[in-house]
Amino acid sequence: MGINFLLLFLTAMIAGSLVFFAPQFRDKYFKLVLVFAGSYLFSITILHIIPELFTNGIDGSKMGLYILIGFLIQQLLEYLSSGIEHGHIHHHGQGKSGVVTVMLGLFIHAFLEGTLLSHGSLVEETEALGHVHSSKTVLLGIIMHKGPAAFALTAVLSSVLSKRWTLILLTLFALASPLGMFSSAFFYESGLLDKEGIGILYGLVAGGFLHISTTIFFESSPQHKLQLNKLLVSFLAASLAIVSEFFL
Repeated sequence: MGINFLLLFLTAMIAGSLVFFAPQFRDKYFKLVLVFAGSYLFSITILHIIPELFTNGIDGSKMGLYILIGFLIQQLLEYLSSGIEHGHIHHHGQGKSGVVTVMLGLFIHAFLEGTLLSHGSLVEETEALGHVHSSKTVLLGIIMHKGPAAFALTAVLSSVLSKRWTLILLTLFALASPLGMFSSAFFYESGLLDKEGIGILYGLVAGGFLHISTTIFFESSPQHKLQLNKLLVSFLAASLAIVSEFFL
């Protein structure tokens, strides 16, 4: 978990800090990064997370409900965060008064996604069923998603706050996913959360991932026009997810 902590924390800190060194980062390249991350996140949710959830012994119809609830919860969180988790770099006239709601929505989202990396709670159950995949695919998906989110957050915060406060809040965001990872592992190991409970938690996160990734797809082509570069980037990310899931 120590390595996961460093990867999650440093990804957010480095990506967020790029705002101060590359303030004129071209929008079209940022969108391609978002499309790649969204496509990979969607692919691992379909290929890895959801199959694992439906083979962990929880009733399938209930798991579908938890995924749907997670999808709806993410809508509420994006109302608070103004969609920064899928790359929105729009200020919406929030000013300093909106920073609290943005940070609250983003922190909860990042905390929840970090819980997936405790992962061991489902592995014991799925080993007996022959469905065990490496959690590295999930870690890579979270890292690719976290980078653009950190960049967008810093861009928004730096427009209304001092550099010092922007870095403080960026650090808080960078710690959210590691805290989620450690917390879910602690609750499970201490008996406060059983296999069913951790499965429900993962279902909620999977629903959130579906919402974020599909939103990225829809927003990348607002006029529903075919853009070859974005299509190729999506196929490349999906191919990477397939290779990492089944061949590595």
